[in-house]
Amino acid sequence: MAKGERVPDTPAGKLFKPPEPAFNKPPHQTVLDQRLSFCSKLCFAIGGAPNQVAGSATAFFLQIYLLDVAQINPFQASMVLFIGKAWGAMTDPVVGFFITKSRWTRIGRLMPWMVGCTPFVVVSYFYLWFVPPFTNGRFMWYLGFYCLYQTLITCFHVPYSALTMFLSTDQKERDSATAYRMTLEVLGTLVGAAIQGQIVASAHTLKHCPHHNMSTGHLGNGSGAEIVKRIVHSQDFLSHAKEVYMIAAGVIGGVFLICTVVMFLGVKERDDPYISKTEKQIPFHKGFILVMRHGPYLSLTAAFLFISVAIQLVQSNFVLFCTHAVDLRDHFQNIVLTILVSAVVSIPLWQWFLERFGKKTAAFCGITWIMPFTVMLVFIPNLVVAYVVAVSSGLSVAASLLLPWSMLPDVVDDFRLANPHCKGFEAIFYSFYVFFTKFAAGISLGVSTLCLEFAGYDTGACRQPAQVAYTLKLLIGAAPVAFIVTGLLILLLYPISEDVRLRNKLCLEELRKQGSISSRTLEDLSNA
Repeated sequence: MAKGERVPDTPAGKLFKPPEPAFNKPPHQTVLDQRLSFCSKLCFAIGGAPNQVAGSATAFFLQIYLLDVAQINPFQASMVLFIGKAWGAMTDPVVGFFITKSRWTRIGRLMPWMVGCTPFVVVSYFYLWFVPPFTNGRFMWYLGFYCLYQTLITCFHVPYSALTMFLSTDQKERDSATAYRMTLEVLGTLVGAAIQGQIVASAHTLKHCPHHNMSTGHLGNGSGAEIVKRIVHSQDFLSHAKEVYMIAAGVIGGVFLICTVVMFLGVKERDDPYISKTEKQIPFHKGFILVMRHGPYLSLTAAFLFISVAIQLVQSNFVLFCTHAVDLRDHFQNIVLTILVSAVVSIPLWQWFLERFGKKTAAFCGITWIMPFTVMLVFIPNLVVAYVVAVSSGLSVAASLLLPWSMLPDVVDDFRLANPHCKGFEAIFYSFYVFFTKFAAGISLGVSTLCLEFAGYDTGACRQPAQVAYTLKLLIGAAPVAFIVTGLLILLLYPISEDVRLRNKLCLEELRKQGSISSRTLEDLSNA
């Protein structure tokens, strides 16, 4: 934009020239300085992968692990899942608050959080998949370690999400870094499901079930010797299941450590070079109120809250659905891998699509894709249909992962224009977005597991009542469709179109140019 050219109005408010402040750093950076190298983008993306590796394993397997391996009852399992998710949700804004109060260090303001909490995340994750030798206190064991894990993973994920805003001030570079991140995160989800699924698949076969229809509590009619033999065989199989789950946890913990080290070595956290030192620091609660009153943020968060709940319902109940509702228990790990391979491959497609047609259009096209196919799997539960559904569902999973994290920086930019003197509240946007989605997911997981309790789910049984199969079909089919439709209706209210986004970009560039001129004027005066 040429000097003196009129800056277009934006919905964030009219742009005005700020007072001439003293700036944090000499603003000699150019547009080229904001370009990110391939290595930086890749290392940044690798840093987000371990969270998805662990998250994929817990999303697909924690529920069935608690029910069939740890053998706590469905009500207790629902409490572990709900309270753990709710606790994790509540820690998000708390961590966001402490991040806003953190000081800049030699390695940045956000990086110390991620590096410092990683070893503790690994330890808590391992013990989440360990079956203690006692039975009466298992509920408290899993509740305690799940809450601890959620707290520590929040200390990693919130600063990592906010780090996007401190890689570059250029929107295109941030969008590119986000695409790298989403590709590696979906790949991490794939790796997590592959590691967990392939290692623990033998824990969920019918080999331990006499006549393929009995639980350890219902061993049928037979002689005493036969019953004892069956009990011993079942206990041996349970010991094997516990062992393979711990092996999987150890492997995923190692992946977490390696990826964090790569990110630390390859990513440089940058402060905004045009942030003023003399800007008035707004208290956290006032900044929170400003964020919660920002319309684009509310509509985006509410829309993807419902959409993420739908995806979470499918993820958490899919293994149970394949095991107990349809005869696909010997194929579930390969179907899950097909979903995730499809998602990994389609991330570049959606990145191209959002650049060509806009982010809002990409959200509608990508997320609606899953609805007819999940319903199809419920009504036509055969192997060929399952793989077709897996490929199509992967497209929607990729869109649901990429789009919100690509749109959030646009919301932050819009907020910066509406509130040009607010500084350091990026973590609020990211932490409360995660808070709302986690809390909603926790409620949905708790309610879905309670539904299985009411349907008569028999812990440890090889065959479940017909009501359980019907409930799982509702949780995989009708419920996600209803949530997705609700989320897309709310997304219609999201006001940042491509035109608005481009106008916001021009206004921010003008603000930075004004900041550069002011800073150089101050330098010239001081030199004189």
